[in-house]
Amino acid sequence: MTTRERKEQLELMQGTLDLLILQTLAFGKVHGHAIARTIERRSDEVLQVGHGSLYPALQRLLKSGLIVAEDGVSENNRKARFYQLTAKGRKQLSAESSKWERLTTAIARVLSPVVEEKS
Repeated sequence: MTTRERKEQLELMQGTLDLLILQTLAFGKVHGHAIARTIERRSDEVLQVGHGSLYPALQRLLKSGLIVAEDGVSENNRKARFYQLTAKGRKQLSAESSKWERLTTAIARVLSPVVEEKS
């Protein structure tokens, strides 16, 4: 990755990573590295998820009962911890997704050019 590409990456807003992790887990059990890679790939590499932020977020989600974890073996035949949404996590994902949509719609309205009415 070039320096220019690094500068073009965006910092995640606080709380956003939790939502992205929950969305990634909506499709089934996933281990930590795959969660990070999925978020990066689905954002066209604009969002980068470092282990220093991923694993504390996973611990926070585990502690709040939004996800559960179990040990297993990855596709590379390595020991890995797999994470999965709980019913509470699925409900939280739905609520937070709705809030996010309302927020982004409101921001888009504010940022769009104002059309003056002719009288």
